[in-house]
Amino acid sequence: MAVTDLVLISFVGGLAVALLTAPVGVSGAVFLLPIQISVLQIPSPAVTPTNLLFNIVAVPGALARYRTQASLHSALTTSLLIGTLPGVVIGACVRVFLIPGPELFRIMVAGFLFPLGLWLLRRPQRAPTPDSAPLAGGLTIGIALIVGVIGGIYGIGGGSLLSPILVGHGVAVATVAPATLVCTFITSLVGAATYTILAIVTTGGQVAPHWTVGLLAGAGGLVGGYLGARLQPRLPEAALRTVLGTLAVATAVLYVLEALR
Repeated sequence: MAVTDLVLISFVGGLAVALLTAPVGVSGAVFLLPIQISVLQIPSPAVTPTNLLFNIVAVPGALARYRTQASLHSALTTSLLIGTLPGVVIGACVRVFLIPGPELFRIMVAGFLFPLGLWLLRRPQRAPTPDSAPLAGGLTIGIALIVGVIGGIYGIGGGSLLSPILVGHGVAVATVAPATLVCTFITSLVGAATYTILAIVTTGGQVAPHWTVGLLAGAGGLVGGYLGARLQPRLPEAALRTVLGTLAVATAVLYVLEALR
C-alpha cells in the first residue's frame, strides 16, 4: 500500500470510528480492528498494540473534558487499575505466545464482534435502574482483571466493557465515566509498553505496534471523539446503533466464512 493511502486511511478510519461510536458509548478501538486487518493488512499480532496506541492518542481529549467536570482520581479508578494492569500484561503474553497467527485471531475477533453487533441491534431501552448491590472491592478488581486480559488480547482499553457492569450495579455514571477513561488510557499505555518489550525479547513475528497507523488513527480518533461528543445531541443514536450493529455482525460472519475456506 502506498504511503499516502496508508496515512489517509489510518487518519480517516480513526476519525470515522470515533465519530460513530462515541455517541453510542462503544469503544472505537473495537471497530478499528477490522480496518487494520482487512483494509490496511497490518500483520498479526502487531494489530493489537497498534489498537492500544490508538487509545493512547485518542483518549486524552475526553479526559481533558472530564477534568473540568469531575476528579480523575477516585477509589474506583484505583480498584480498576489494580485489576486491569496485570490483566493487560497477561493478555499481551497470551496474544503473542498462544494466538500469534492471523487466522485464529480473526475467529476471536468475530467472536467479539458478533455479540457486540447483536447488542447494538437490540432496540435501545430506557436507562436501567440498578437492581443489584454495589460491587465489593475485591469483585471489582476481579472483573477488572478479566477485562484487562481481554484488553491485552484485543487491544481495547476495556472502558466500554467495564462501564455497563459498574452502572448496572449502582455506581453513578458521573463516577464511572472518568474512572473508566483513566483506566483505558493507563491500561493502554502499559499494554503498548508490554508489546514493545515482547517485540525486543522474542524472535519472529511482528509484535511491536505499527507506529504510523496507531498514531495517525489515534489523531483521527482524537478529532472524531471530540466531534462525536459535540454532535451527540444531533446524531440519531438508533440509526447509528443499527449501522454499527450491522457492520459488526457482517464482519464477524465474513471472518468466520474466510476461516472455513
